[in-house]
Order: sequence, then structure tokens, then C-alpha cells
Amino acid sequence: MEVTKVRVGPADRGRTMSLEDFAEAEGAPGYRYELARGVIEVVEIPGYRHGQILHNFDLQVFPWEATHSGIVHYHASGDRCAIRLPGMKSERHPDVALYLSPSPDPVSPWERWIPDIVVEVVSEGGEHRDYEEKRQEYLLAGVREYWIIDPAKRAVLILQRIGDTFREMRPATEYATPLLPGFTLDVTRLFAS
Repeated sequence: MEVTKVRVGPADRGRTMSLEDFAEAEGAPGYRYELARGVIEVVEIPGYRHGQILHNFDLQVFPWEATHSGIVHYHASGDRCAIRLPGMKSERHPDVALYLSPSPDPVSPWERWIPDIVVEVVSEGGEHRDYEEKRQEYLLAGVREYWIIDPAKRAVLILQRIGDTFREMRPATEYATPLLPGFTLDVTRLFAS
């Protein structure tokens, strides 16, 4: 017997849904979907500037990964990963997620596998979501570092876990994380055209 999946689309913005149903739902193309405390968020596909920043990020991290095998077990983005928070009824799909440990369950990892580093590029109108909501959720989930890249400010905010809180750092030109030995993020290159 074929099971019919729940479909979500732009008209479902603001609709309440359980995390279990959302995790199994199919999203209509042309949008990204997240569940925020039991409410469906619909986000338009980010534009060129957003994509260029992620491309510039990849141009920095991929060469480092190629020469430092075994540190990053999985480098994912968007719909290729999920951070599920059952207590908060949330499911997030970061712009970039770096997992420094192997998956505990290769078939269904998202319930227990948490990325060590999460990167979000702030979209216009998404400032509260990226700076406030996701900050709380990623801290609760156990993310070790949360990097917020803000094109409007041409700045990066690094949130580094210290126990049960995040310490804020605002690198002006570069940032070297202890989680990726030998890697230095060039902040100015992120914003190059």
C-alpha cells in the first residue's frame, strides 16, 4: 500500500505542524521550508548575492578539506541535512553544516547527528530568524560554532560554544577555529564579487 506524503507549499506559511509530519512532508519546488517551534516557515530561494557568498566560502574550505582528510566527515547544505529539535518542535536546514564525527545512523541520522559548525548567510528579512531564533536552537542542539555571515553589514559573527552559552567574536579580517586545524576563514574574501 502506497503512503501519500503530506505536501507543503507557500500557502502553508504560518501553518502549525508536528515535527514528525514535517520531517516526512514533501515541499513544493521553488522554496525552502523549515519548521520553527511547530510553525512552517517558507523562505524564497536565496538570490545571487547569497549564493556568491556561499560559493566564496566553499572556495576557501574545499581546498583545506582536500588536504586535511578525515577531519570533516560530512559537508552539507540546505536539504542535504537537518537539525531536528523535538523539544522545540523545530527542524532547520542550515546553509552549510560541517560534521566532524561520523553519522551514528547512516539511514536516518537527523534525530541524533548534530553538526559541529553551522554557517548561515543572513537573508534580507531573515535577520531575527538567523540572529535570534537559530542562535537559541543551535545552542540547544549542541552546535559547537555558529557562523553568521551578514551581507548587509559585510561582517561575520562567530558564536563559539562555552558550556551552555555562546561567546561572540567579530573577526574583521580572518578567523581561525580550533575545530578545523590549519584553516583560516578570510572574511574579506567572503564578500568578493
